[in-house]
Amino acid sequence: MANNIKYTVDNCLCTGCGVCEDVCPTKSIEITRVNGLLQPILNEETCLGDKCGRCLKVCPGIGINLAAISKEQFDSCKEDKYIGRYYSLYTGYSLDKDIRYHSASGGLVSQFLIYLLEKKIIDGAVVTGFSEDNITPVSYIARIKDEVLKAKGSKYCPVALNTLGNEIKKSDGKYVIVGLPCHIQGFRKRAKIDRPFREKIVGYFSIYCSSNRTYNAQDFLFKKYNVNKNNISYFAYRDNGCLGNMVIDQEKQHQEIPYIKYYGALRSLFKPRRCLTCIDHYGELADVCFGDIHIKPYSEDKIGISSWIVRNPYFDDLFKEASKEGYIYMNELDANTLNESQKAMLYPKKRKAKALMNLDKLLFRKSAEYDVALEKPQMKDYISLFITNVQRYIGRHKRLWFIVEYLYNKKTKNE
Repeated sequence: MANNIKYTVDNCLCTGCGVCEDVCPTKSIEITRVNGLLQPILNEETCLGDKCGRCLKVCPGIGINLAAISKEQFDSCKEDKYIGRYYSLYTGYSLDKDIRYHSASGGLVSQFLIYLLEKKIIDGAVVTGFSEDNITPVSYIARIKDEVLKAKGSKYCPVALNTLGNEIKKSDGKYVIVGLPCHIQGFRKRAKIDRPFREKIVGYFSIYCSSNRTYNAQDFLFKKYNVNKNNISYFAYRDNGCLGNMVIDQEKQHQEIPYIKYYGALRSLFKPRRCLTCIDHYGELADVCFGDIHIKPYSEDKIGISSWIVRNPYFDDLFKEASKEGYIYMNELDANTLNESQKAMLYPKKRKAKALMNLDKLLFRKSAEYDVALEKPQMKDYISLFITNVQRYIGRHKRLWFIVEYLYNKKTKNE
């Protein structure tokens, strides 16, 4: 077994989180776009190999001791089969109407970060916006309100947080990191081996995640809607209410495609393989995790309502203070309602992950390793996995995108 990130890449375990690049002492790793994904390219000539291994130590792709780290961080919390450990659950929204309307759902992440910055509780937050081309995600440290707002909204494509850990280490102050569950897993691993980094972080914030999509999804959508990627002045996967629309502005064209229409129509065509063995829907190692709430009466609201899970009581107090000071509205939520709101992807997630792990073992392939007992898969999970992988094969090969076009048109016609 290679004692570096090559093991992860060679075994198709990479999540594309980027944490490995930042910890390499010889700068032998560069996160690169490959076949619609982000993955580390290793310079084996400069890699220290068995003398180092830091990149593999922080890698979430090979698996993580989810239960042990969660217990270590949040031992006093309640526990739920799906949510993991938690202190409190809420729904709510930003009391800034503009932030609420132009965020994916309720604007809680943006508004709470603004509160933390304005009250000088933190000095910066790692967030993800778009680069100058307005379509490629770029992560950075937001230190003021405007920088937070430039990162509002969901990014349904690969995102790497590959240079920001070292930037935090070099900076004064305290920071929050916002990312997907796999990002948070990687940074939790880094915190265990990097004390100066650990001492700068006051919180990890995650987003609910059923799975990501490759850049090929974006390429398909742009082709479908005749978008010139070199002439985009504004782009958002979700804007203008909840569940919102994909918004694309070009020089002489404005398009809005309802999220509920375009996202479901993509099916599993552009899912990364590693997402199929992920068991962490709710970012179980995050101090706070945010997301939509797809259940009535909340789903009837068309402006935006967030739900969120608090695992660290320190942040529970801060949410209450933010509410008192007029930044946010919040209301308590029960675990069953939250889980029911996510049930389509949440309930079968760990079973399907176990199904693929079982197949990998049968075929002598490496898979992610967790310290969590997973529910036994049902026959329908294996059937679903087969269909998903057929779809993924089609999505990876552009010569077959006429099939994607057919499936997409069939789905959207019925919406």
